[in-house]
Amino acid sequence: MLVKTFGSAVYGIEAITITVEVNISGGGKPFYLIVGLPDNAVRESMQRIEAALQTNGFRMPRQKIIVNMAPADIRKEGSAYDLTIATAILAGSGQVDGENLDKYLIMGELSLDGTVQPIKGALPIAIQARKDGFNGFILPKQNAREAAIVNDLEVYGVESLTEVAGFFDGTTQLTPVIVDTREEFYKSLTAYDSDFSEVRGQENIKRALEIAAAGGHNVILIGPPGAGKTMLARRLPSILPPLSLYESLETTKIHSVAGKLSAADALVTTRPFRSPHHTISDVVVLK
Repeated sequence: MLVKTFGSAVYGIEAITITVEVNISGGGKPFYLIVGLPDNAVRESMQRIEAALQTNGFRMPRQKIIVNMAPADIRKEGSAYDLTIATAILAGSGQVDGENLDKYLIMGELSLDGTVQPIKGALPIAIQARKDGFNGFILPKQNAREAAIVNDLEVYGVESLTEVAGFFDGTTQLTPVIVDTREEFYKSLTAYDSDFSEVRGQENIKRALEIAAAGGHNVILIGPPGAGKTMLARRLPSILPPLSLYESLETTKIHSVAGKLSAADALVTTRPFRSPHHTISDVVVLK
């Protein structure tokens, strides 16, 4: 039986919808095969999925299982397709009702006990899911607030494979996560950990930083260790103009792809500060 589910691949800070086709057929020796340019993490997903299914009372079909990830010319990376493939296998083997699978985009990494682990890039994936007309996005609970800032898309945070199976069977009721984007944005617009007003003395450098902030100039701080360069630089964002909502969304997308958002965060509303070591290589800076 052929079943289709939908996931997403993140490239840069943009996402591309991936169709996951699972065909389960009898006859011959059972084997599992994943095609469509998967990396090693995707190929290894069948072992995680089999363990998760068995742990939660489902069965892994002892038949030929072919998984195709389309478009086949785009490389698929990471473990976030586990839940997508597992749901398709359950539907293809008749263990889950697959009638509404085409209405939802599903992403999540599976543990061996069936719990769902967080993914990277939930925000750009949610944005693309809305563009492609999906009704909802099923993803790990830790990423739900991050994805819920996208309007007109129902976001369901799940903790286990059984919740997803129960949702499609109609035995489990999932509540959409709702985030008021503008309220979230304005609530913590100036919530910096460090403030420029905390600096005592350093009048000349403070004046230079104020001019740089006002005029949008670059500034370089040179001095011996302990002079206060990093301390001052860390507080510079607090006197910069606040982020616009568009800038906040773009910044959040970058943090989302990098996996730097916590479960409690929905938007990055303050200007970010990075403090790389002075011996850092060019390759690491570009990453």
